[in-house]
Amino acid sequence: MTTFPDCLILRHGETEWNRAGRLQGALDSPLTQRGRAHAAAQGRLVRENGGLGFDWWVSPQGRAQATARIAAGAETPLRTDAALAEIAMGDWTGKLRAELAAAHPALFQAEGLAWYDHAPGGEGLMALGARTQAFLMALQGPAVIVTHGITSRVLRCHLQGLPVDAFEEVGGGQGVVYALCGGVQTCLREEG
Repeated sequence: MTTFPDCLILRHGETEWNRAGRLQGALDSPLTQRGRAHAAAQGRLVRENGGLGFDWWVSPQGRAQATARIAAGAETPLRTDAALAEIAMGDWTGKLRAELAAAHPALFQAEGLAWYDHAPGGEGLMALGARTQAFLMALQGPAVIVTHGITSRVLRCHLQGLPVDAFEEVGGGQGVVYALCGGVQTCLREEG
């Protein structure tokens, strides 16, 4: 297994489209009030869990940038890397998940997220895996990474030595921080 630096991984806070059940992919929508609270909580978790001296790496997408700025504070330098963008959803970008499930019941019947790999014109999990692996291989030291739901999961697969198709097994959620050290993942969350 490849050894990577310690990482603290944050998914952006809740957005208006998250709340509506709309797939964002390459598009953006603003953080909700709850999303801004998620980001503030993540910032506290990073500070409480040794992330103060880490480099901050952020997806170029607006929701991740807004989350990082709240979580990191104004004085922390942020580095942007396109490898941290969310999986491209092709023709499904901006669509409601419920509408897609109705139109493609065979893909959405089972619980889980495997349908992300079937978006017409989308990026696909293997391509996402290649760009996230390259990002991690280039890291020079411990990092706070602010990204997106599926991208976070794939990054965490790499960091734990799991195949990309194990992305459903590594957990998700907003308002939490995933700490990865020596191939072991810990989900950090505020009490209450």
